[in-house]
Amino acid sequence: MSDSPITNAPVGPQEKPILDKLILVRDKLLLLKQDKSTYVKSSDVIPLYDQVIEQVSILNDVRGPEHLVQNRVDTVLDDCLQLISLFFMAVGRNHEAPALYAMTGNIMRLCHHLKEAAFYSKKDLTSLENTLDKMQATLEQGKDVYSDHLLTRIQYRLEICKAMLKELSDFLSTLSPDMVPVWEKLVSILRAIAALNTRSKVKFETPVVSSTSRANCQLQYSHKDLDELRGELLNIQATMKDGKLPDKTGVASSGQDLVVPLLTRCLKFTDIVHERYGRTFNRNNPQANKDYRQGKIDERFKDIYDKLLEIRNQLERLTMTQAWSLRETDLFMWQRKLDRIDDSRRDGNFFDAEGHPADLHAQRTLLYLIRRGYAYIYQLLIASEPVSEALLPIYNQLLTLRRCLVEVKKAGGVSNPRELYPYSMKLNSIDNMRVDGKFQIGKDIPEGQGAVNDLLAECYDLAYELRTAAEQESNDE
Repeated sequence: MSDSPITNAPVGPQEKPILDKLILVRDKLLLLKQDKSTYVKSSDVIPLYDQVIEQVSILNDVRGPEHLVQNRVDTVLDDCLQLISLFFMAVGRNHEAPALYAMTGNIMRLCHHLKEAAFYSKKDLTSLENTLDKMQATLEQGKDVYSDHLLTRIQYRLEICKAMLKELSDFLSTLSPDMVPVWEKLVSILRAIAALNTRSKVKFETPVVSSTSRANCQLQYSHKDLDELRGELLNIQATMKDGKLPDKTGVASSGQDLVVPLLTRCLKFTDIVHERYGRTFNRNNPQANKDYRQGKIDERFKDIYDKLLEIRNQLERLTMTQAWSLRETDLFMWQRKLDRIDDSRRDGNFFDAEGHPADLHAQRTLLYLIRRGYAYIYQLLIASEPVSEALLPIYNQLLTLRRCLVEVKKAGGVSNPRELYPYSMKLNSIDNMRVDGKFQIGKDIPEGQGAVNDLLAECYDLAYELRTAAEQESNDE
């Protein structure tokens, strides 16, 4: 495979052997990732982890204090650590230090884009802060287990994430509590406009019976949705007094330097999207339509757009089918594809083959897709269960069973204990798979036994509660 993006300094002769060995390890990791014929075991991953850490130790000795040098060794090492991290998650060891590395890289990207976009909600930051707190606790627990070479690198990345989050939080600190709802509303609207802009369906408006409308057919792009968003913005704008937005009490409290520019930005982007999708299409005068783009992105950036749209759609599908179809290592290639496109920008913008920058519509459209991709990867990473993929089929069956039992309980329970027979049969069939209280796959005992057993016990408890309630009701009658 090609290296991760951005390689700067040349590789010195002392680091060349390290690079060669890291490339070899990366190739082994990629082969292991591609092998879907069997599930990944800890015994497959740990030897490769040890080989990577050995090279990190040698690299640190070679560089000494010059550890911040960035060359191809670092990019290949980053690939190795990313893959190792995702493999630890795939085998169910989510709460161990090596599993943290991939998440730190994703959070750094997210924070960078939040800072660049300059619009985000406090909920975005809260989620990231909570994740970092959990990661820090996991790292502390691994101090006596894993190499300092790994722990130091992860701690360094965590500190970068925390510093970026503080900067993002400070940016919103000027918002008064009463202005926060206005800000959050504008953030929500701008994101909705960006999402609307990437929809592919363009449809004809229902024709109005008139000679004029027959001559000109309006080829529109979900005008109803766009008009609703514009209407919300205009309602907010209508409350302005002397160029300031009042809060719900009618006072123009602090934070005007944030909310007013964001409102202007929302209105401008709405106009841009409307222009792309809402211009009148004249069927009788093709020449008049030469600038009509039917909502399409600038052709110079169509290839990038198609790639990003495919990445976004694939990741979106994974978020809906994650429990049944995701191996965490699959996220590596999606992350790297996003990284390459993201790092191809200059001064925040995209440039065509001749060096011409993208217009505002293309830039915002592509950036939205990049950011959405990173957000989906984050969502998939935090949703990963600490269960080996070997046990996931059993774990997912128990999740479904628990969901059914909870719904039965919410609906008022059962009228007769016999109605619980199908659930009891399924629970017993899963329970009978255990050997000495553990789920075995062949002769292996995969990671995640605690999580699966806890879920099984919870299902038994729910079934017992429902059965007891039904029996009590029968006795009362």
